[in-house]
Amino acid sequence: MVTLRMRVNGTTRSLDIEPWVSLLDALREQLDLTGTKKGCDQGACGACTVLADGERINSCLALAVQYEDRDITTIEGITHPIQQAFIEHDGFQCGYCTSGQICSAIGMLAEHGAGMPSAVTEPGATGLSEAEIRERMSGNLCRCGAYNGIVDAIKEVAR
Repeated sequence: MVTLRMRVNGTTRSLDIEPWVSLLDALREQLDLTGTKKGCDQGACGACTVLADGERINSCLALAVQYEDRDITTIEGITHPIQQAFIEHDGFQCGYCTSGQICSAIGMLAEHGAGMPSAVTEPGATGLSEAEIRERMSGNLCRCGAYNGIVDAIKEVAR
C-alpha cells in the first residue's frame, strides 16, 4: 500500500492505495466520486476525462500515484457556464459521456485560450470554428450522437 495526498475538487484527500490503481478507480472506489465514468477503460472514449491542474486527462490511463500533491477536478467540483449550455443545446442524451464531455470542453477552452493550436487551426484564426471544436473534442465519444448539441454548447460558451 502507498499513502498519497491529492487535492480533489478543492479538498486535500489522503488515500491508502495499491500503486497500480488508476486515478479513475481511486476517484470512484476510494472517494465515492462516481460522476466520472468508466467507459472503455482503455483511453479511447473519454468518459473518464477529469482535469489535473486544469488540463484534461483520461483518468483510466493515469495511475493515482502520479498525481501526488496535484489538483484534480471531477464533474462534482465543476461550476461552469458550459453545464447550462449543454442543457440549453441538448448536448447530452443518455448522459453517460456528459461528465467527460464537460471536463474535456473546459480543458479544451483553456487550451484554446492559451493559444495552443489544433490540427485544424487556421493561421491567424482567433475564434473556434465548428471544425476546430470537433477536432479538439474528438477524444470524447457520445454513443447517442449528441455531437451537434455539444458543439453548439461549446460555441456559445466560447463566444
